[in-house]
Amino acid sequence: MSPTPQGPTASGRPLAPEAPGDPYDGYRRFARIWSRAVYPATATSMTRTEFEDYLLPLARALGEALHARPFDPSPGRDVGAALVEAHCTAPEALPQVLGVVDAYLLLYCSDPAVLPTEEGRARCARLQHAVSAGFARALQERTRSEQEALARSALAARESAEKALHESETRFRAVFEGATVGIGIADMDGTVLDINSALAKMFGGSEQHVRSRRVSDWVHPDDAPGVWRIHEELVRGERDHYRMEKPYTRSDGTVLWTNLTVSLLRGPDGEPRYMLALMEDITERRLLNLRLRYEATHDALTDLPNRTLFFERLEHVLSPGSGTARIGLCYLDLDGFKTVNDSLGHSVGDQLLVNVAERLQSCVASPRHMVARIGGDEFVALVSDPASRSEVTDLAQRALDALSCPIPLAGRELPVRASIGVVEGPVGELTPAEVLRSADITMYRAKARGGNRYELADPDCDARTISRHMLTTHLPAALEGGEFFIEYQPLVRMEDGSVEGAEALVRWAHPLHGVLGPDRFIPLAEHTGLIVPLGRWVLEQAVRQACEWQVRGIGGTRPLRVNVNLSPRQLHHPELVSETVAVLEDAGLDPASLCLEVTESALIRADDAELKPLRRLADLGVRIALDDFGTGYSNLASLRRLPATTLKLDRSFTRGLQQDPADPVDLKVVEGIVSLAHALELAVTVEGVETAAQADQLRKLGCDSAQGWYYARPGPPERLSSRALPLAAGQ
Repeated sequence: MSPTPQGPTASGRPLAPEAPGDPYDGYRRFARIWSRAVYPATATSMTRTEFEDYLLPLARALGEALHARPFDPSPGRDVGAALVEAHCTAPEALPQVLGVVDAYLLLYCSDPAVLPTEEGRARCARLQHAVSAGFARALQERTRSEQEALARSALAARESAEKALHESETRFRAVFEGATVGIGIADMDGTVLDINSALAKMFGGSEQHVRSRRVSDWVHPDDAPGVWRIHEELVRGERDHYRMEKPYTRSDGTVLWTNLTVSLLRGPDGEPRYMLALMEDITERRLLNLRLRYEATHDALTDLPNRTLFFERLEHVLSPGSGTARIGLCYLDLDGFKTVNDSLGHSVGDQLLVNVAERLQSCVASPRHMVARIGGDEFVALVSDPASRSEVTDLAQRALDALSCPIPLAGRELPVRASIGVVEGPVGELTPAEVLRSADITMYRAKARGGNRYELADPDCDARTISRHMLTTHLPAALEGGEFFIEYQPLVRMEDGSVEGAEALVRWAHPLHGVLGPDRFIPLAEHTGLIVPLGRWVLEQAVRQACEWQVRGIGGTRPLRVNVNLSPRQLHHPELVSETVAVLEDAGLDPASLCLEVTESALIRADDAELKPLRRLADLGVRIALDDFGTGYSNLASLRRLPATTLKLDRSFTRGLQQDPADPVDLKVVEGIVSLAHALELAVTVEGVETAAQADQLRKLGCDSAQGWYYARPGPPERLSSRALPLAAGQ
C-alpha cells in the first residue's frame, strides 16, 4: 500500500500538513518542481498530483528547518526516510532529490532578509547531508530486511538440497543469482565457496579475484576498529551475525565500500558450517556524503576550512583526550576591507579575499597548522602543539609579510593590511569560545594601535575589556533598575568660606563591583548613547535636590546653585534646551540656580551652530561653566565667543600651590588665568583644593570659589549645610 499524502516520517509520526491559507506559496512551487524531477524515478502507485501533495509537507519541513534557530538539520533525515517509504529508490532518485534541494530550496523556501545567503548555503548543504543520511538509513533498513529474507531462503534452499537436490538447487540458484545484492558463501576456514554475479560485478566482474583470497585476507587500512575481532567471534560460534560498513580493494586498485552483513549458518548439530555474506554497494552514496561533508565544512569562496570545521578542530585539540598539550591561535582581520567593498564592489572584494587566502595558506609550514576563513574578512590559523610561543608569533609575522606586497586587481595594485591577535598557551585552561574571544579582543587591540601588526593576548587586558563589555551591556538595566545615585561636593565662596552650591557627581552602585565612579562608566555611556537618558536623570535629580535645599533654607539669603556636568554627546542632543527648560519648570527652580559644566575641549571644538543651544540656555539665565580649563589649549579669541560665566581651573595648575613655599611658576600661571578671566567678566572656580596653604594662596590670587577634599569630599545631600567650611577631613 502506498503511504498517504500526509508524508510519514522515519519514526512513524506524520509530518504536519500544510495549514490552510499558508502564506508560504514557495513551498508549493518547490514541491511541484521536486515532483517533476523525482516522480519518474519512483515505483509508487500514487498519481503525479498525489505525489506532489505527498512532497508538500516534506518541502515545508525542509523550509522550516532551514530557518530554525538554533539550526537543526535532523528534519532532513525524516524527509530522506519518507522518500524511501514512497518508493523513491531508483539509483538516480537520490541525486535528483539532492539536486532539486541544492538548486531550488533557497530560491523558493528562504527569506534573504531573515537568513543571509552564505549562512543559507551552509544550512542547505547540511540539510542535503541529513536527507542523504536519512535516505541511506531507511534504504539500509529495507535492504537488511531483504538480506535476512535472502539469508533464510539460502539456508532453506541448502537444507532442501539434501532432500531433493534438483528442486532445491533450482530454487536456490534462482534466489542466489537473481539477487541484486552481492552474496558470497565461505566455509569456516574462510575459503570462498561460491559468489553470485552481483558480487562479482561489485568487484569489477572478476570472480577469480574474489575466490583466490580467503575471507581473512580482505583487510583494508580503513577497516573500522574491532572488525576482525567481531569476525573471529562469529567464526568461534560466539555470535550468529554482524553488520558494518566495510571497504574492499577491487582488482583495479579502486575502493569498494559496502554495507556488509555476515551470518553464521549452522548444521543440524548446531555447529558452525558456513558463513553467508550479503553486500550492498554504497560507494557512490559514501562519495556523495563525503562531497556534502566537504561543502558543509569548507568556504565556498576561498576553499579554506570554514567556521564549522575550525570549531570542530579547535574543540578536538582542547578536549582532554586529544593528546595535545598546547595550542596557538592567530586571529586575523583585514584593515579597511569595507572600503574596498564600498569603493570597488563586492566582486573585487571577493577576489581580494581569494588572494589573501592563497597567501595565508602559503604560510602554513606543518600538518599541525590549519588556516580557515570564519567569516567576512576574518581568518584564523590554528597551531597544535607549538614547539614554543615563537612558532605561533613567527606564523603571525609570516602572514603579515605575505600580505605586505600589494595585490594586483581591477587594474590597480591594492595594498593589504591586517591586524592579528595571537593566543598561545596550555590546553585545559580555556574553552573554545574563550580562546576565540581572547584572540578577537587581542586582534582589536592590534587594530587600535594602528593595525598591520600582531599583538599577544594579555589576560589582564582581556579581563578589563570583558569587564567594560559587561558594564556596557548592563548599563540600560542599571538605569532602569535605579542603581545610580548622586553625591554632592560643596562649592565654597573663598571670600568668606560659605557654601554657594554643590556639584552633582553620579555614582553607580553595581551589584557585583560595588560603587563605581563616573570614570568607569561615563565613557561607556557616552559611547553607547545612554549618556543622554542618564544625563537627563542626573539633571532631574540634581534640580529637585536644589529645590529641596532652598525650601529648607540651606544657603541663607543666597539660594544654593547646583552644578551638573554636560557630556559632549548631550551637547549635540537636539532636545537639550527643551528638556532642560522642562526640568526647571517642573521643579520650579530658578534657571540662575543651575550651572551646566561643559569640558573645555568640547566647547573649543564646537562651531557656532553647536554653541547655539548653550547660548539659548545662557539667555534664559542658566549658568555655563568651562570645566577642566587649561587642558584644551584655549585662546583669548575662543574664550570671547563662548557663552560661559565661569572658568573651572583644572587641578593640574594648582598642585604646585600645595607646597610651602608655593611653586612660583604655578603662582604666575594661576594669577594670569584669574586676571584673564576677570577681564572677560568670568568667575574662577578652582578644583582639587586639598590643603589650607593651597586655599590661602588661591584666595590671595583672587579666585572666586573652590572645591576639594580640604573643604569636603563628595557625599549624600544631607551632609550639605550652610555652615563655614572646611569640613572635617574624611567626612
